Amino acid sequence: MAQRLITVFGGNGFVGRHIVQRLASRGDRVRVACRDPESAAFLKPLGDPGQIITVKANVAVMAEVERAIKGADAVVNCVGLLAPFGRNSFQRIHVEGADNVAKATKAAGIESLVHLSALGADLDSKSVYARTKAEGENAVLSAFPDAIILRPSIILGPEDGFMNMFAAIARWSPVVPIIGCPFMPKFKMEAGQDTAWRFPTFDFCDFGGTRFQPIYVGDVADAAIKGLDGLADACGKVFELTGSRVYTFRQLMELMLKNTGRKRFIVPYPIPLAYISAFFMELIPGKPLTRDQVRLLKTDNVLSGENPTIKDLGITPCGIESILPSYLHTYKPPSGRRVRIREA
Repeated sequence: MAQRLITVFGGNGFVGRHIVQRLASRGDRVRVACRDPESAAFLKPLGDPGQIITVKANVAVMAEVERAIKGADAVVNCVGLLAPFGRNSFQRIHVEGADNVAKATKAAGIESLVHLSALGADLDSKSVYARTKAEGENAVLSAFPDAIILRPSIILGPEDGFMNMFAAIARWSPVVPIIGCPFMPKFKMEAGQDTAWRFPTFDFCDFGGTRFQPIYVGDVADAAIKGLDGLADACGKVFELTGSRVYTFRQLMELMLKNTGRKRFIVPYPIPLAYISAFFMELIPGKPLTRDQVRLLKTDNVLSGENPTIKDLGITPCGIESILPSYLHTYKPPSGRRVRIREA
């Protein structure tokens, strides 16, 4: 395939850096467009000298978008927010920004556009995040009908903000919260050993909380590359990107604890209590949890069955059990190895 110039908006982000790496490894030239070009300088060693360049571009400013895609052969938009900050609202980035990229790409005569959305995007959602993601999809397809929309579930990988956050919490906290579990435990009677008597047992997290179908970040990047290759039957479609297995919130936390070698109490964290906590966490820099995210956690994040999946792009997703050990091992407690003393 001839060398192409690909503009990747948000290429310095969690998913974007993996897309940039794959594009560079196959010989494409990459233009990384982001608000702070210096923050993307770490990407340059991933390619040959001059193969990866960075430019300043805010997707909410049309003039900067047009400048970033000038001369490009294809465009990827990975820009998204988990929580609004400053002037960067969900509406401004997810809707207006996506619309700007799509319109500028169409006007420039570029044939390929891949837009990264999110599983659960819904115009009727109570979550502003999910609602604006859906509005952004509509804006993209209206301006660029042949665009390919990717809707990943929760994305896991070395730089993710999900497993890493809970693994960091487990370093100092004796408990791990399961958001969405009811506070009242499940009660049942079980027979004792060597006796006819039955005894009550209680399980506070039997429900397990919200269900997810997490996907490895490398698989999402591979899906974006497939979209850029111009598959004729993929144009104008929405693809739901998930792993092959469904996990409850509790099961994911159990996997995290297993791979970090820590024993912690798993406790229920009801939605009303999570709302209260999120109110105060929104005041912390970085906003580790917001009320809008709590609204998202009230709905399962799994395949809808209404759209094609990652397998329709010819990709078999990795199992997360094989991925987690590669980066969660850094959260393990000290091994207690004895100090070696050199003999005289």
